This record gives sequence, C-alpha cells and structure tokens, in this order.
Amino acid sequence: MRSRSYGPDLTPPWKKSVPAPEAAAEPGLVVEEADSGFCGAVVRCEKTAEGLTVTLEDRFGKHRVFPMTPRGFLLEGRPVTLVRPGPGAGVGAPRAPRLTASGSIAVPDARARVARAGRIYVEGRHDAELVERVWGDDLRIEGVVVEYLEGINDLPAIVAGFSPGPDARLGVLVDHLVPGSKESRIAAEVTDANVLVVGHPYIDVWEAVKPSSVGIPGWPSVPRGQDWKTGVCRALGWEPNTGAAWQRILSSVRSYKDLQPELLGRVEELIDFVTMP
Repeated sequence: MRSRSYGPDLTPPWKKSVPAPEAAAEPGLVVEEADSGFCGAVVRCEKTAEGLTVTLEDRFGKHRVFPMTPRGFLLEGRPVTLVRPGPGAGVGAPRAPRLTASGSIAVPDARARVARAGRIYVEGRHDAELVERVWGDDLRIEGVVVEYLEGINDLPAIVAGFSPGPDARLGVLVDHLVPGSKESRIAAEVTDANVLVVGHPYIDVWEAVKPSSVGIPGWPSVPRGQDWKTGVCRALGWEPNTGAAWQRILSSVRSYKDLQPELLGRVEELIDFVTMP
C-alpha cells in the first residue's frame, strides 16, 4: 500500500489545528477566558515585559488580567485570538456584541416576553426605578415584572396574598437587611420555599449607587432620628428636595458599573430565582 503524499508537511490535514479568527480587543467587547471561565468586558490591553495582556471586568466590577494567547478566549462560545485594536485588526471577526446596562449581551430586535406569574417586589419607587434602569432589558426578555411595596412592614401578609407556588415564585429585595434590624426580623417571618427574600446593607437604595458615579466623596452619615434622605441633601449642600435629589442620583447611573456589588448580586439572584424552570 502506498501512503498518500502530503508534501513537505507530513501532518494529515485532519490533524492540523485550524487558526482561530482574530478579534480586536476593543473596550466593551465581552469575552470568556478559556481556561478559567472568567467572563467580562475588555477594559484595556497593554504591552508588558511578558507580552500583550488584556484586562477584563466582570459585571460585579472585578478586574482580572490575562495574556493574549492564541485561541485563549471565547467570543459567543467560539475560540478567538484577541489582538490589539488598530487599523485592520480583527478583520472578518465577529463584531463586539452590544451590552445591556446590566452587562449582559443584548438580544437584537427582541420582543418583550409575556409577563410571568412570578414577580419581584422591592420596597419603594426609587428601588423599582433603579432596577428598571439597569436590568430593564433583561427583565423584559425574561418576562419579569417588578413592583414596589412602599415598605415591608406587612411583608408576611403581602406574601400570603400573592399565593406563591412553583410556577409563580416571588422574589423580594429589602433595604438595610442586616442582622438585628427591623427588616431582618420581618424577613425571617417569610418561610415559603417559593419565596426568596434578599437584601443589601444600605439604609436606602440611594447608597447602593457608587459615590464616585454621583460625583461626591462619599455618602454622609446622618444622625439617628433624622430623616435619612433629608439629612443627606443637607450634608451635601443639595436643594432640600428629595425628589430632585433622586433624579440627580438616578441620572448618574448608566450601567451596573455605577452600582455597589452588594446590590448587583442580590438583584441577579432574584432574577434567577423567579425565572428558574
């Protein structure tokens, strides 16, 4: 039997690795590092003594640096080789997907899903507006409705009235859910397996917005016994109008990057819970 000739290279064609397409590491491109599974948006790429590196930021604001090795990343599930942005870089590679404000990949021309029976309850109107601003696109795709309660003093009765079940899960986001607080005692009264109550440690959802995004050095400490929002406006020298102050804060939020991780994780957890098959 005569062997087939493959020319100077004796490697059979089916054993040769196919080069991965190149993708320009443009800021905002969402990729997954193949070995670690870390997924994030490109922040920057740099030339170091060890070679080219890329910095990725996940939706919780965590940064990690990776070498830009061949076939080292996945773009929409397919191996790619990241290259530095520049004229002609990444020609023929998939374009960077558009991101929603929550950091997820946008679905082009997607229609809103019919609302699920499940719901997410938040304490107040400001909470609902903030969740809509960052997760609105995701919620419409998933068919999840967010409603606000104007406080959670009657949470056990509200949960009972909702009649949660396996096909109608209820998620509740609570402000100032810390050990020993009134909110924690009320939340502990809800024991239904089809209800998930989570919360963040901040007195009000205002504090869940990063001070740097609002353009302030930090959220002021307000003495107990004073209305917290009014005290914040006074301490920051803002007009004593909490409605105007909230619009100022909300307008500073452009994406998940403007929110504290303690809120990000809890909202993501609630969305997963109410959409669980």
